[in-house]
Amino acid sequence: MTAKKATPAKSKKQALTKSDVMTMYMEYVLEHGMRPASVFKFCKDHGIEEGEFYNFFGSFQGIREEIWIAFYENTIQVLHKNPEYKMYPNREKMLSFFYTFFEVLTANRSYVLFALHEQKDSLKSLGQLRDLRLKVREFAGDLIEQANDEKSSRLTKNPVSIFSEGAWLQTLFLLKYWMDDNSARFEKTDVAIEKSVNAIFDVFNTTPLESILDFGKFLFKENFSRKS
Repeated sequence: MTAKKATPAKSKKQALTKSDVMTMYMEYVLEHGMRPASVFKFCKDHGIEEGEFYNFFGSFQGIREEIWIAFYENTIQVLHKNPEYKMYPNREKMLSFFYTFFEVLTANRSYVLFALHEQKDSLKSLGQLRDLRLKVREFAGDLIEQANDEKSSRLTKNPVSIFSEGAWLQTLFLLKYWMDDNSARFEKTDVAIEKSVNAIFDVFNTTPLESILDFGKFLFKENFSRKS
């Protein structure tokens, strides 16, 4: 889902959809640099009834949260269009998820940067990601459970909740890294994805040292070069 040019008012024959309202909102904030003053004004500007808006969302916050879910669902749809995806090992599935997710975000970069920079309080900005967090945790949790099923010893199984939360923290790290990335085609973000996924899966497989050191060196180099 990408922000498009002006969306015409819907005729009575053409039913308004949730995606339509999200696109209208994305266009509005990008064109005006701010949220609409009210639902009433937003609907009037787009030629729709206020009741139609409330058929899908209870507030603008609901739209903001749903946009992130749309990014996630778009990512999952793209992954499953590849017939080979189901055969990937879990490490490759996680890599594919992050690569695809950030491709989706890149297609909507102007909106994402606005949404996350809109409020000075970063914690308030992250509030719109609460439903996305649940989706990412669920995705990672499924991978962890699959890996645990392959382990015969209970002692070698990994706690799903801890590692799924780790995947969410990894998502936040990569999101911040991508937002600050000025490299062509965001190539440095791709490197960060690869190194972070390898590090986490090596921790998962209890062979962490080499990948963690490699990832740590990468982060040190990037932080040093940005400060110099």
